Amino acid sequence: MKIFIIISLIFVLSAAAVIAFFAVRHAVYNMVDRRIERFQSELIEKQVREIQNMYRQVRGWRHDYRNHIQNMKIQLSSGNYRELGEYLDELADDLDTVDTVIKTGNVMADAILNSKLNIAEKLNIRLNVKANVPAGLPISDVELCSLLGNMLDNAVEACTALPKEKRFMRVYIGRLKGQFYLSVQNSAGAVRKERGAYLSTKDNNRKHGYGLFRIDRVVKKYGGYVNRQNEEGVFATELMVPLTN
Repeated sequence: MKIFIIISLIFVLSAAAVIAFFAVRHAVYNMVDRRIERFQSELIEKQVREIQNMYRQVRGWRHDYRNHIQNMKIQLSSGNYRELGEYLDELADDLDTVDTVIKTGNVMADAILNSKLNIAEKLNIRLNVKANVPAGLPISDVELCSLLGNMLDNAVEACTALPKEKRFMRVYIGRLKGQFYLSVQNSAGAVRKERGAYLSTKDNNRKHGYGLFRIDRVVKKYGGYVNRQNEEGVFATELMVPLTN
């Protein structure tokens, strides 16, 4: 009888421990989800501000368009060809700062890429970009922007920790073996790993960790995979997601 009571007690305690474990895990997951949602909202707000700033520059140039044309007509009619050439050079430089240089076939991806790359150029980061978003992408535009925003933000931050002459980024987006393929390579300093996972070297690494977690979660949701590697002076992240056609 005592043995039966002891066994029953052990069973009850074990069951209680299991229930408590799953309850704690559920609570932790909910807490992480809430923090990731806040992080994602902050990221989207940041991206919107960057895009708005880029388009404000475009609208500003268009607003001045008539004045530019009028000034050039005056210079031309007066025979001031040297001054006209200098003026055209200045306009070309100004336009380069707001021109949409990347067209992927996806409007949302264009907005994120061009705003991030515009920031990278201002930070003297050498760029090599080839991007085309294929048809049949299962992830939503919001999720795509989350992937691009997180990966490019991480790459830019890693580059800015280095001298200007060492900064570079290579971005490739396209179709590979019937899958959506996204690769970002960038110059990087020291990296940290723990149990096979990369950690941030920044002081505030919590948000960075949420960004990595968000990338992994989106890719896993659609049956894809993420691969991160580093060599001396270079960090690379690539992901693949199966296409629907």
